[in-house]
Amino acid sequence: MEKTILLSHGGGGEESGKLINEVIFKAFDSDILREANDSALLSLESKDLAFTTDSYVVTPLFFSGGNIGKIAVCGTINDLAMVGASAKYISCAFIIEEGFLMSEFKEILNSMKETADKAGVKIVCGDTKVVPKGKCDKIFINTSGIGEVVHKTETKNLEVGAKILLSGDIARHGSVIMAARDEISFESEL
Repeated sequence: MEKTILLSHGGGGEESGKLINEVIFKAFDSDILREANDSALLSLESKDLAFTTDSYVVTPLFFSGGNIGKIAVCGTINDLAMVGASAKYISCAFIIEEGFLMSEFKEILNSMKETADKAGVKIVCGDTKVVPKGKCDKIFINTSGIGEVVHKTETKNLEVGAKILLSGDIARHGSVIMAARDEISFESEL
């Protein structure tokens, strides 16, 4: 029988420790994270920082080119980039429904780690809660990110004729998720 997330994984005891040490730390391996504090102690050279947070409740969780974990990391990095900041650190918190497949959780974690590594960002702290079956839609992810401001960009300073930067195709990820949700088939990746 395939392993699933149990209520005890979110209770702070032995099972919670196993989930953190054997699954989460294995995927997000970093010295800062392994300190296992509720907060991460960080060093940044810049005086100008950007800070963002967002929550992800995507259905379906897995789709062409990605999953909820990839969207969470990409979304946080993108939010920082849109104000002219280079992402450095991300925290992530999970609310997981009891019975969620451990293999799917690991796939999400690995996708988050791969995406963060590709962008040169470290996942440095987080939290995991498990709720009874039926109390959430499989898994919810919250991420917060800190970045160093490279070139301050504020939407309040936009004027007619300003150049607007796009970090990718307009509406690509929304279209891919909508297609997967409605079982519409076409060739595209996130």
